Amino acid sequence: MDDRSRRALALLLIVKIGLTLALWCGPLLLFPAGWLRWIGFPVPGPLLFLRLLGMAYAALIVGYALGLRQVRQGVYPAATVWMGLASNGGAFVILAVAAATGAWSDWPHLAPGLMWASLAATGLITAGLAAFAARALHARPRVVN
Repeated sequence: MDDRSRRALALLLIVKIGLTLALWCGPLLLFPAGWLRWIGFPVPGPLLFLRLLGMAYAALIVGYALGLRQVRQGVYPAATVWMGLASNGGAFVILAVAAATGAWSDWPHLAPGLMWASLAATGLITAGLAAFAARALHARPRVVN
């Protein structure tokens, strides 16, 4: 990877890790149900399912952090790019359909804004990762002795 591409991909992964912690992982793992309701989100029961989803986001953070480590070592993180495309691209499609059908139009308080922010974030991250995806098709694993 050339230096410019490496810096751009590293920045993208850092932003993705930060957004995932702030918007999705942290709140789903740590916020009590009352806080989520105060923000305006409908809270399904049992809360266990939200906690499991938060843990799945934490696992994605591990994947992004490992990819960031590879980038910093000068190795192209093909698996991380594909993981990110699947995760963010899928989320973007789901959120776009939900937005088009008005899924959160009657939610109160901050929740609709956070959903629109999530739609924008997943779309932009998908586009950013797509810029690196062509390289993933041709990436060869680096053999370390």
